[in-house]
Amino acid sequence: MTDPDPHDDTSADYEHFETELLAQDRDVAGVDTADVDDTTAQNLVNELIDADVVTPVPEDHVLVHEPSGAAFDSSTQLAVFHRGWTAGRDADAEGE
Repeated sequence: MTDPDPHDDTSADYEHFETELLAQDRDVAGVDTADVDDTTAQNLVNELIDADVVTPVPEDHVLVHEPSGAAFDSSTQLAVFHRGWTAGRDADAEGE
């Protein structure tokens, strides 16, 4: 009987894959964006504009998320992005 080829060993790949899935599950559990309806999004965007976190650019019909530099043409997209961005920054701060 021959020994298995060490190049065919995929156990490390499986462990890496499992680690990635666990990280994704943790990220999903930490941020709930499913409840962002149009009214909620508009209220959040208005608060962010008042706090100088978002800058509306009327001539381009976009909203610019200043801390990230990302531009959005939808208040709902911006609200979902901001929630995820905030959660990511909070998670980074906890890990330090």
